[in-house]
Amino acid sequence: MARQSITNAHDALHETRQARLKLASEGELPLGMLRDEIDASWRRSLGHGLNCLQGEQVGLGLQQGQDLRALLERNRLLLDAVTPELDYLVARQGKGGLVILGDAQANVLAIEGQTHVLSREGLRDLHPGSCWSESLRGTNAIGTAVVEGRPTLINCGEHYLDRLSPFSCTSVPLRDPGGEVIGVLDITREGVMAQPQDNLTALMLAAGTIESRLFGLCHPGHLVLGFHARAQYLNSAWHGLLALNLEGEVVGVNDNACQLMRMSRQEVIGRRSSDLLGERSPAFIARLWQGGVSSVQTAKGEFFVRALQLPRHGRVTGHALPGKPAQPTQAPGLEALAGADSRLARNLRMARQGLGNGLPVLLLGETGTGKEVAARALHHASSRADKAFVAVNCAAIPEGLIESELFGYREGAFTGSRRGGMVGRLMQAHGGTLFLDEIGDMPLALQARLLRVLQERRVAPLGAGDEQDIDVALICATHRDLKRLVHDQRFREDLYYRVNGVSLRLPALREREDLTAIIQQVLGKCEAAPVTLDPALDAVLHGYDWPGNIRQLEMVLRTALAMREPGEQVLTLDHLTDCLLEELASANPPSGSLKDNELELIRSALARHQGNVSAAAEALGISRATLYRKLKALRC
Repeated sequence: MARQSITNAHDALHETRQARLKLASEGELPLGMLRDEIDASWRRSLGHGLNCLQGEQVGLGLQQGQDLRALLERNRLLLDAVTPELDYLVARQGKGGLVILGDAQANVLAIEGQTHVLSREGLRDLHPGSCWSESLRGTNAIGTAVVEGRPTLINCGEHYLDRLSPFSCTSVPLRDPGGEVIGVLDITREGVMAQPQDNLTALMLAAGTIESRLFGLCHPGHLVLGFHARAQYLNSAWHGLLALNLEGEVVGVNDNACQLMRMSRQEVIGRRSSDLLGERSPAFIARLWQGGVSSVQTAKGEFFVRALQLPRHGRVTGHALPGKPAQPTQAPGLEALAGADSRLARNLRMARQGLGNGLPVLLLGETGTGKEVAARALHHASSRADKAFVAVNCAAIPEGLIESELFGYREGAFTGSRRGGMVGRLMQAHGGTLFLDEIGDMPLALQARLLRVLQERRVAPLGAGDEQDIDVALICATHRDLKRLVHDQRFREDLYYRVNGVSLRLPALREREDLTAIIQQVLGKCEAAPVTLDPALDAVLHGYDWPGNIRQLEMVLRTALAMREPGEQVLTLDHLTDCLLEELASANPPSGSLKDNELELIRSALARHQGNVSAAAEALGISRATLYRKLKALRC
């Protein structure tokens, strides 16, 4: 099989060599000797006046003297997005050649891997700052990918310039959130590329991660959703991306999203997410807010949706919220956090005492129970309150980026790294508190390095030989069963015992006995302290089981506040949408309140629809017969 591949490679080299000689001697490219895409590129190269045997024409301006520093600064956003994936590709694909990053004009920004290859005769002018556009270098994977805007394979002999014949290249274009080519990733090797599909797959996966990161960098103040018709394709190169503003309108979309929804970019931009995804309930938003995956039914079929990035300020609700934008608030004190729950108050006091004596704290609880709020409260109650509180969501940061986020890197750690390097989150927390949220989702390979840091209290940024001492109080949180993860060998046992100093379980909202006080706290947080609840609405809220916990409760109350008319100070069932009422009524209320709640919901529905039984039944999600039967049973 290998002998056959070698024979085919020699045949291909011979054919392209004959085509090149015929082109040089006759000035015309013979038909049928090259693959269609290579033939088209060679004809463009010929049109640029390039001599395939003698190389580039003198005076075409190869831009080798351009200011590299200025070039890198112009492409800083691209470099920041690509850097982690460049490291990944070099580790896995760069052992036999080069990994190259180019910009939208085919200027080389970074070269990693086996750089000794650059001393070969054909590649001596390949370096950061050089331009490899088709108009200057003829057919090559970087320049041709820029022109074609699609993945490109140039095998041995297929380069337009004869001096590049010993090399094979595979490249993929990188696109910005607007769909424009912003750069190119390339793998270059000596000899025939025997398995080009492997290189192409690796580049496509890296490109998907990079474009997702670029999408987030270009929309820092927006909620970014990833979705796909198959759950396993979330966080992959093939998922769709939507960026939403605080009103729930789409302000950004990638090509994959357009393909999945079978709509053009112009048709998607400006639409409300609820129109596209068919969901608008607070529970749905709460699940996304907590990083969960939700299934939605749309006109285009079923999609699985996940929040990949949360907005830096405010919350996306699908409704414009009244009043001024929410401002960052001081973390509540431990007493306020515990409310009237004496057991929770005791556990929080123990956690504060343990943290003050150098013990790590592990917060356990369902999504939405306020683990980060509790972590901030513990920090503010400690002797480190005037120092930094640094939060890291281990589930929200892509695996290829989390190491550099945690540990930082030194200038020159890799080509294209930020000038001056980057201080990692661990060093940012020096002297203060480090909060590792969703630590159960930390990649297994990174757990070993974190364990060493926690044991030795020393950290070395990427690319640095020396280590630095760190002093941090550690709080970790997870909604997962860490013991089960340890048993399944998905979480290191030694790290589990290192982070599990004082363990504190935050109760779910349905387990709290002080819901009334919590509601008042949330209303105060929303700057709606004078507002009170109608008894019927209060009964419905107390009867619901709150799968999204405190975050879901906050979303419900914010929605109700948004529905008030000017001057209204009492929230009632009329301030909730029909969909929301149906959801709140779907749970089983506590014993003794079911009849009263059903009666109030039915009365409210009939009142909203002027006594129209059919309309009221539809709003409640039941049939007319069922509504009549309930009315008779309730004797109203």
